[in-house]
Amino acid sequence: MLPISVALVDEQPLIVDGLVRLLSRTGDFHVVATGSSAPDVVDICRTHQPNVVVIDPCIAGDVYELVASVVRIAPNTKVVTFTAAQGVEPAIVALDAGASGYVMKRCSSRELVRAIASAHSGETYITQMFARDVIARLQDPSLRRKAAKDLVLKCRECQIAHLLMIGRTSEEIATALKISEKTLENHMAILRHKLQVHNRREAVIAAQKFRFSLVTH
Repeated sequence: MLPISVALVDEQPLIVDGLVRLLSRTGDFHVVATGSSAPDVVDICRTHQPNVVVIDPCIAGDVYELVASVVRIAPNTKVVTFTAAQGVEPAIVALDAGASGYVMKRCSSRELVRAIASAHSGETYITQMFARDVIARLQDPSLRRKAAKDLVLKCRECQIAHLLMIGRTSEEIATALKISEKTLENHMAILRHKLQVHNRREAVIAAQKFRFSLVTH
């Protein structure tokens, strides 16, 4: 039996390296490509057509659009989202867009391996701690739409917090995220409110302290 071809995309190189080592040890998987951005996901799926692509949905501003793009470009490629974001909303958005798996980064290596294998076999895998809630809410279209809207904001704020922490200016952040500086300021206002701070410096300190807890529930 041929190994399952897998692509891995995460903005943190250490996570990607760890996943490559994990999957290579089993003998059941072959990592055909790695990347760190949303454009990488599209390029990899178009070029390599892996059986499964494992992505962190927060590398993109719109996870729904990213997953839908994979489904459109490589219909035989299954998507497993691998994320630190907790709660049912991120899972609802990813699965509704066409993902076949939703796994928490704090899960065991065994669970991630099971999710990839399940996706490849045509099944849907959801982190067990809230699978029942996700399935129930997926049946309600209005809840799916609300989850999509909320998650875009949460991921974007996480991206902004990360760029602030590495010292990027407002202009650089807006350019990196392909948004206007006015839109950036709107997101910054929401970010400051969530972190309960009053200015950019306090936002950086709070983001470092809470380690992006703004995307968790």
